[in-house]
Amino acid sequence: MKTPLTFKQLRQKKLHNWINQNTDFECESLEIVSGDAGFRRYFRFACYGQSIIAVDAPPTSEDTAQYIAVAQSYREKGIKVPEIYAHDLAQGFYLQQDFGNRLFSDVLTEDTCDLLYPKALANIPIIQSCLSTESGPLPDHDGAFIDIELRLFPDWLLNKYLQLRLTDSEENMLSKVFDEVKSSCLIQPKVGMHRDYHSRNLMLLEDDEIGVIDFQDAVVGPITYDAVSLLRDSYQDWPQEKVQQWLQDWHAEYYAQYPWIEFKMWFDSVGMQRHIKIAGIFARLFIRDHKSSFLADIPHTLHYLINEASQYPKYSEFAQFVSERVLPNVLQKLKSTHHDT
Repeated sequence: MKTPLTFKQLRQKKLHNWINQNTDFECESLEIVSGDAGFRRYFRFACYGQSIIAVDAPPTSEDTAQYIAVAQSYREKGIKVPEIYAHDLAQGFYLQQDFGNRLFSDVLTEDTCDLLYPKALANIPIIQSCLSTESGPLPDHDGAFIDIELRLFPDWLLNKYLQLRLTDSEENMLSKVFDEVKSSCLIQPKVGMHRDYHSRNLMLLEDDEIGVIDFQDAVVGPITYDAVSLLRDSYQDWPQEKVQQWLQDWHAEYYAQYPWIEFKMWFDSVGMQRHIKIAGIFARLFIRDHKSSFLADIPHTLHYLINEASQYPKYSEFAQFVSERVLPNVLQKLKSTHHDT
């Protein structure tokens, strides 16, 4: 008796059939390229001497229409995004241009970083000018949105993953810090935001231009957000002095109308908001989605958080909490998980 196909195998088979029956392309076989933190999966196939990327984006969890709309809007502004060749919104399938294998993260070295980071930062003001698509305004990264993101930290990391019992004073402190961080995000000028503009979502194209991918969650939000995603990337680690220099140069070139001290504080506040969220997401990816590879990135994210918070007296208690309560527990848990496997 034949073993029934898994959900993923069934989706791949349907994607293969859709390419051959409903598009102008012919596909012999699909080679998996990667999955991501969401539920999308990327495949590569050759057709007429051309390499094509086929994407499986299950419609129950992924918004392909939004991806296509943002792609068009970015392309019109001059951002290099993959061309979409064919799509089926009902099934959640699409074919797009293959940007190759040169991930920004793979080509970053001490020799290339001073060239690549300013180049990637120069894209952000263009992205910021994209506030809507043909289907309407981009969603607003507003207070309610930020509240949901901040809750990921206590709900998934502290409670479900670490099973920490917080004292009343710790609960109150978190609540106060979250309100403060949210206010610091909301006072910033609002701009178009990629929302995940980091080294694994950028490609280096043949002419060394930067290609941008994974922008379907674009919103309108704080002016420093995409710079935080790039410069305080969970998958990269650069000396603080270097990061500050890249940020200062970028500020001087594009945002000199805002005082540097204020801009830096905005950057750090958004950094806290993003890293609080990401630490929670990494725990959720492990617990809910059975993706254990992201666990190893939690300590790096917490180190960013400690550094950002410890620069400001109003966050000193939170910095101490993450440093003394959260990080040691995460490291201990990772160690025991590693021993168990």
